[in-house]
Amino acid sequence: MIKRVEKSEEEWRELLDPETFAVARKGGTERAFTGRYHDHHEPGVYRCACCGTELFDSEAKYDSGSGWPSFTRPIDPGHVNAREDLSHGMRRVEILCAACDAHLGHVFPDGPADEGGLRFCVNSASLHFQHREDGE
Repeated sequence: MIKRVEKSEEEWRELLDPETFAVARKGGTERAFTGRYHDHHEPGVYRCACCGTELFDSEAKYDSGSGWPSFTRPIDPGHVNAREDLSHGMRRVEILCAACDAHLGHVFPDGPADEGGLRFCVNSASLHFQHREDGE
Protein backbone atom coordinates (compact mmCIF):
# COMPACT_ATOMS: atom_id res chain seq x y z
CA MET A 1 0.00 0.00 0.00
CA ILE A 2 1.31 3.41 -0.95
CA LYS A 3 1.61 6.04 1.77
CA ARG A 4 -0.69 9.04 1.19
CA VAL A 5 0.73 12.56 1.22
CA GLU A 6 -1.75 15.26 2.21
CA LYS A 7 -0.97 18.98 2.09
CA SER A 8 -3.07 22.09 1.79
CA GLU A 9 -3.05 24.09 -1.42
CA GLU A 10 -0.99 26.78 0.34
CA GLU A 11 1.58 24.20 1.51
CA TRP A 12 1.93 22.88 -2.06
CA ARG A 13 2.26 26.44 -3.40
CA GLU A 14 5.11 27.13 -0.96
CA LEU A 15 6.93 23.87 -1.78
CA LEU A 16 6.68 23.90 -5.59
CA ASP A 17 7.88 26.24 -8.30
CA PRO A 18 5.06 28.05 -10.16
CA GLU A 19 5.10 25.77 -13.23
CA THR A 20 5.02 22.56 -11.20
CA PHE A 21 2.21 23.94 -9.05
CA ALA A 22 0.18 24.98 -12.12
CA VAL A 23 0.59 21.62 -13.84
CA ALA A 24 0.67 19.10 -11.00
CA ARG A 25 -1.70 20.73 -8.52
CA LYS A 26 -4.03 22.62 -10.88
CA GLY A 27 -4.20 20.16 -13.79
CA GLY A 28 -2.34 22.31 -16.29
CA THR A 29 -0.37 21.13 -19.31
CA GLU A 30 3.00 22.27 -20.55
CA ARG A 31 3.35 22.98 -24.27
CA ALA A 32 4.54 20.09 -26.43
CA PHE A 33 8.31 19.78 -26.93
CA THR A 34 9.07 22.28 -24.13
CA GLY A 35 9.42 20.03 -21.07
CA ARG A 36 12.85 19.08 -19.77
CA TYR A 37 12.20 15.33 -20.08
CA HIS A 38 10.53 15.00 -23.49
CA ASP A 39 13.92 14.23 -25.13
CA HIS A 40 15.66 12.80 -22.06
CA HIS A 41 17.35 9.40 -22.35
CA GLU A 42 19.41 8.79 -19.20
CA PRO A 43 18.87 5.62 -17.14
CA GLY A 44 16.94 6.17 -13.95
CA VAL A 45 13.59 6.66 -12.28
CA TYR A 46 11.03 9.40 -12.81
CA ARG A 47 9.42 10.38 -9.50
CA CYS A 48 6.47 12.57 -8.64
CA ALA A 49 7.69 16.18 -8.49
CA CYS A 50 5.37 16.82 -5.54
CA CYS A 51 5.92 13.88 -3.19
CA GLY A 52 8.78 11.80 -4.62
CA THR A 53 6.81 8.62 -5.29
CA GLU A 54 8.46 6.40 -7.92
CA LEU A 55 6.28 6.54 -11.02
CA PHE A 56 8.10 5.47 -14.19
CA ASP A 57 11.38 3.75 -15.05
CA SER A 58 13.49 5.01 -17.95
CA GLU A 59 13.34 1.49 -19.43
CA ALA A 60 9.61 2.05 -20.11
CA LYS A 61 10.19 5.46 -21.76
CA TYR A 62 9.95 5.82 -25.51
CA ASP A 63 9.69 8.56 -28.14
CA SER A 64 6.02 8.75 -29.09
CA GLY A 65 6.52 11.88 -31.19
CA SER A 66 3.89 13.65 -29.06
CA GLY A 67 6.27 16.17 -27.47
CA TRP A 68 5.76 14.90 -23.93
CA PRO A 69 7.59 12.16 -22.03
CA SER A 70 5.84 8.89 -22.89
CA PHE A 71 5.99 5.59 -21.04
CA THR A 72 4.53 2.15 -21.74
CA ARG A 73 3.80 1.42 -18.08
CA PRO A 74 4.31 2.74 -14.54
CA ILE A 75 6.87 1.18 -12.19
CA ASP A 76 3.97 -0.16 -10.14
CA PRO A 77 0.33 0.07 -11.25
CA GLY A 78 -0.58 1.02 -7.68
CA HIS A 79 1.51 4.20 -7.90
CA VAL A 80 -0.66 5.76 -10.63
CA ASN A 81 -4.42 6.32 -10.46
CA ALA A 82 -6.68 6.99 -13.42
CA ARG A 83 -9.96 8.85 -13.74
CA GLU A 84 -12.19 10.02 -16.53
CA ASP A 85 -11.44 13.54 -17.79
CA LEU A 86 -14.15 15.30 -19.80
CA SER A 87 -12.44 18.72 -19.90
CA HIS A 88 -11.80 20.71 -23.07
CA GLY A 89 -14.63 18.96 -24.93
CA MET A 90 -12.72 15.66 -25.00
CA ARG A 91 -13.08 12.28 -23.32
CA ARG A 92 -9.71 11.21 -21.92
CA VAL A 93 -8.24 9.27 -19.01
CA GLU A 94 -6.28 11.46 -16.61
CA ILE A 95 -3.43 9.91 -14.63
CA LEU A 96 -2.53 11.04 -11.11
CA CYS A 97 0.07 10.17 -8.51
CA ALA A 98 -1.61 7.68 -6.17
CA ALA A 99 0.18 9.14 -3.14
CA CYS A 100 -0.62 12.84 -3.50
CA ASP A 101 -3.11 13.17 -6.41
CA ALA A 102 -0.70 15.25 -8.51
CA HIS A 103 -1.88 15.60 -12.11
CA LEU A 104 0.63 13.73 -14.27
CA GLY A 105 -1.00 13.76 -17.70
CA HIS A 106 -3.15 11.25 -19.57
CA VAL A 107 -3.04 7.64 -20.74
CA PHE A 108 -3.99 6.75 -24.31
CA PRO A 109 -4.56 3.39 -26.05
CA ASP A 110 -2.10 4.20 -28.88
CA GLY A 111 1.17 2.97 -27.37
CA PRO A 112 3.41 0.21 -28.71
CA ALA A 113 1.30 -2.94 -29.22
CA ASP A 114 4.14 -5.22 -28.13
CA GLU A 115 4.34 -3.32 -24.81
CA GLY A 116 0.64 -3.50 -23.89
CA GLY A 117 -0.67 -0.77 -26.19
CA LEU A 118 -0.77 2.08 -23.67
CA ARG A 119 0.94 5.48 -23.84
CA PHE A 120 1.32 7.22 -20.49
CA CYS A 121 1.76 10.81 -21.68
CA VAL A 122 3.25 12.79 -18.79
CA ASN A 123 4.12 16.44 -18.21
CA SER A 124 7.80 16.99 -17.40
CA ALA A 125 6.72 19.54 -14.77
CA SER A 126 5.06 16.71 -12.82
CA LEU A 127 8.26 14.68 -12.72
CA HIS A 128 11.63 14.69 -10.99
CA PHE A 129 14.33 12.46 -12.48
CA GLN A 130 16.65 10.38 -10.30
CA HIS A 131 19.68 9.07 -12.19
CA ARG A 132 20.36 5.36 -11.83
CA GLU A 133 23.87 4.81 -10.53
CA ASP A 134 26.02 2.25 -12.32
CA GLY A 135 25.37 -1.22 -10.98
CA GLU A 136 21.84 -0.53 -9.72
